[in-house]
Amino acid sequence: MSIRIGIVGAGRMGLTHLAILNTDPRVEISSVADTSRTVLDVLSRHVKCRTFRDFGRLVDEDRPDALVVCTPPTLHENVLRAALERGIHVFCEKPFTVSARLAHELADAFESAGLVNQVGYVNRFNDVFMHVRELLDAGILGRVQRYRTEMASATVTRPQNGSDGGWRGTHETGGGVTYEMASHAIDLVNFFLEPPRRVVGTVMSHVYSRTVEDIVSTTLLHDDGCTGTLFVDWCNRTVRKPANRIELAGEKGRLTADQYSVRIWLEEAQPDLDLHEGWNTRHVTDVFRPVPFYVRGNEFTRQLRHFVDNVEGNRSNGHCTFRMGAETHDVIESMFEDGRRNGGMR
Repeated sequence: MSIRIGIVGAGRMGLTHLAILNTDPRVEISSVADTSRTVLDVLSRHVKCRTFRDFGRLVDEDRPDALVVCTPPTLHENVLRAALERGIHVFCEKPFTVSARLAHELADAFESAGLVNQVGYVNRFNDVFMHVRELLDAGILGRVQRYRTEMASATVTRPQNGSDGGWRGTHETGGGVTYEMASHAIDLVNFFLEPPRRVVGTVMSHVYSRTVEDIVSTTLLHDDGCTGTLFVDWCNRTVRKPANRIELAGEKGRLTADQYSVRIWLEEAQPDLDLHEGWNTRHVTDVFRPVPFYVRGNEFTRQLRHFVDNVEGNRSNGHCTFRMGAETHDVIESMFEDGRRNGGMR
């Protein structure tokens, strides 16, 4: 019996997820909701699914087993509550709310209902970052003492004001580099380590945007004494596509990783892991795990297969749950509060 999935929001990410899910033999794309008549007309001709201009009609009339939510962040809450009331599992793009309080409230509700819930923090499913997590779990660095995480893109490269940038142009709709990109970098830290409990020295800066920050930097403090720095810039014309890089230093060595490779420096060899003293390099081609269908990267298929696996097995404790997304929101709100104490955006 197929798992019937509805997609709410058929923009770039919605269509990417539709293409991936449509290749999974366990899945039937039963419905799509979007405000664009043009998009829905095209889908109705090429995908065997029902189309709606209102997500409320989709959940009431189609009653899918699961939803993939790809609307602007400020619209997520209404869709998630509608799914919750009807017992529908949800995969939701990040950030899945624009409030830490609401994020924890929704995490509580979906956990209590036993519904599968997953946030689209795709870095957790990247081949290299998954390998780094395995190395850290194996203790190759010992206790991590310091780290630095950076992310860059050329998302905003010309002046814009508020609604000129669409939903990315205001905090109320989930815009700004902190919600849009720093959330990925924070979630990756949370994937590798315990979430930080305090932030200090947050600076948020304008470059092209007038109402949201384009660059953010901060220091992240952990309960075990580990300290990290974060720097994110979405006005960087030197990068072709979003790039996430993290460097971790521990008692036994250090490593530097991005989506494509990891370099590991060790005080002593670890032959069980095929790691020698000094520098070791592993590329994504050394550690990748094949996926049945490739669009944009293995990680995009892997995260949706994970979601379908959990729906199929009725397992609500997945790899990137609403609770984990809420922990990222805790850090984001601390950054905004700390930034205001430091004089606001500059």
